[in-house]
Amino acid sequence: MAGPSHVLPTNGSARFAGALTVRDFMKDVHVVSVDRIGFEAMGDHVVALAEAEGLDAHAASIRLRRGEAS
Repeated sequence: MAGPSHVLPTNGSARFAGALTVRDFMKDVHVVSVDRIGFEAMGDHVVALAEAEGLDAHAASIRLRRGEAS
């Protein structure tokens, strides 16, 4: 079989750093929270963005949380 070498240039870092680490098998989970004041301030923007992206259920959820009729 013929082809190029699959050795990548590492500038010498291969001596102390492997290709895979534990972090390669971990999943980062990000949680965003907002208080009532922030929710009220962003509500209109969130609804507009959700509708623009076709996420009607998300827009309806915000309206429901705000006590608006859908």
